[in-house]
Amino acid sequence: MNWEEIKTVLILQPENPDGDSVASALALEEIFGDQGKLVTIYAYIHIPDYLRYIEGVDRITDEFPSTFDVTIIVDTVTTSLLENTLTGSRLKAIGKNPVFILDHHATENDLPFNDPGFYGGDNNAVSTGEIVYDLARKEGWSINASAATHIVESMLADTLGLTTEAVTGENVQTVAECLKLGASMSDIDTRRRQFMKKSQKIVTYKGALLQRIEYLCQKQLGFIHIPWQEIKEYSPSYNPAMLAIEELRNTENIELAVAIKTYPDGKITGKIRANNKPLASKLSAHFGGGGHDYAAGFKTTNWSYEDLKKELIKATQELLN
Repeated sequence: MNWEEIKTVLILQPENPDGDSVASALALEEIFGDQGKLVTIYAYIHIPDYLRYIEGVDRITDEFPSTFDVTIIVDTVTTSLLENTLTGSRLKAIGKNPVFILDHHATENDLPFNDPGFYGGDNNAVSTGEIVYDLARKEGWSINASAATHIVESMLADTLGLTTEAVTGENVQTVAECLKLGASMSDIDTRRRQFMKKSQKIVTYKGALLQRIEYLCQKQLGFIHIPWQEIKEYSPSYNPAMLAIEELRNTENIELAVAIKTYPDGKITGKIRANNKPLASKLSAHFGGGGHDYAAGFKTTNWSYEDLKKELIKATQELLN
């Protein structure tokens, strides 16, 4: 792709935005902005408040632009994570121009585009933000301090602060290069801690939520169900799934932590975290999702809640065996 000819850029967020997808999109916005390009970051859904520690998140919009030269999809190649975005007039408009994908997941591309461009770096990247860094270096693009900060934010978000098994010396070197460019890990952590503070209402809800955890598969699977009423009430302030999963990851004997959300339209989403065994992406793939060995997710409309729970227990037991 001849990037010099591109004047306007549309960047799409997946419909399960996280620290990597948000920060990598904002890093691209900074890089392209320095080149004089006009950038729109579009998200079909509200960006969760806990991600507001990432400076610039307020520039992500739900207003779809009328014109753009290229679409860049970050952090996913899965249609199920863009099912509302890629419909109707939006899909038609996107299909008129080149589509470019930046992603680091080992997931099969099923997006509804013929021969989209794809860049996944050297397959050792731990976040899409690191893919952005690699692409910028490959293309000779300047990376300012804000872009470098977003790249580090994305890498920290997808590696639990550079502590997961996937992290290599090369990944740490990328962070080091970004620090030289002006990023500050202490500033990022200060902002994150500030925005991670919970209201008294959320803390009370967390207590009730933890009491509903089920320990299954010889108590190696921690399972929590979050119904629509709770999603509607608490999600604007804090992701309910994270309230349970962050505790389950620190629970003795737990190998897999799963939070299931159910919606009125029949949609079911799952957030999966693995502790000692790289099983999260395998369990997620069983339901058409994807992700990392230790952090993954899925979205489906093909199951009732009761049947999905039974199948999830069965699939988990097979993986553990």
